Amino acid sequence: MNAQSRRKAIMEVLQKEEEPTSASALARHFNVSRQIIVGDVALLRAGGADISATPKGYILERDKGGILRQVVCIHSADQMGKELYICVDHGCCVLDVIVEHAVYGQLVGQLQVSTRYEVNQFLSLAAQNSVHALSELTGGIHLHTLRCPDEASFQRVWEELDAGGFLVKS
Repeated sequence: MNAQSRRKAIMEVLQKEEEPTSASALARHFNVSRQIIVGDVALLRAGGADISATPKGYILERDKGGILRQVVCIHSADQMGKELYICVDHGCCVLDVIVEHAVYGQLVGQLQVSTRYEVNQFLSLAAQNSVHALSELTGGIHLHTLRCPDEASFQRVWEELDAGGFLVKS
């Protein structure tokens, strides 16, 4: 299979999958190295494919309905789980974490967590790899993009984050 055919096939796999697919799984599927897949995905993105890299693998972005909202939060690293649980417990998906870095500008980390199980997997992965939260670069201040089923769900998240002291308000 040539590279162009493989990239087309990668897109077909991602279009069928509802959950993220790891570069390693794609590499096994196409009998190439993980690095070849990483390069293929980079080229697909450069060509306009809306592929997100999450901690669990690649996923093709789809319109899943609901509303998108951003919240500006602040907390210590040990409060990350509590903040994420608040969001997912009200039916929202935490799509990303965004920080404004003094040198690099906006840094975005894809999260794509929508259940307590996914939050626990994310926290476990971070702990296993001794990874620091992006928000540690900015004194705990960060943004999250949330996909919520409706405005009422977002309002409940907002109120609980506010009550917990997680929100930065202007």
